[in-house]
Amino acid sequence: MHVVIRKFGHLRSVPLAAQRAETGLVALLKRMPGFLGYYIFDAGGGVGGSVTFFKDLETAIEANEKALLWMRASIADLTDGEPEIVSGAVLFSSHGLPLEAGDMIADLDSDTG
Repeated sequence: MHVVIRKFGHLRSVPLAAQRAETGLVALLKRMPGFLGYYIFDAGGGVGGSVTFFKDLETAIEANEKALLWMRASIADLTDGEPEIVSGAVLFSSHGLPLEAGDMIADLDSDTG
């Protein structure tokens, strides 16, 4: 398994970027064989990012190229530049109880004020 972590340091709206990714980028990723999962996080203060899991390195590389093109076309107005990207082989994983859908999806209205 391979993981790709993207961190944006200056997003104008993390919830809006997440909403765009949910309706755009996720559909692209789901069509890729080897795609395992995608998570978006809000670290506060305009910092946000994503964690994506793939079956293998080849899929991760191909998906990263497509994701960067999507980001440049779809969220360029929300960020100042490219994300910081780190990736690597997953050496260990452990899972707790499955999360409910509402546990993973932030209330987009709560951060817009």
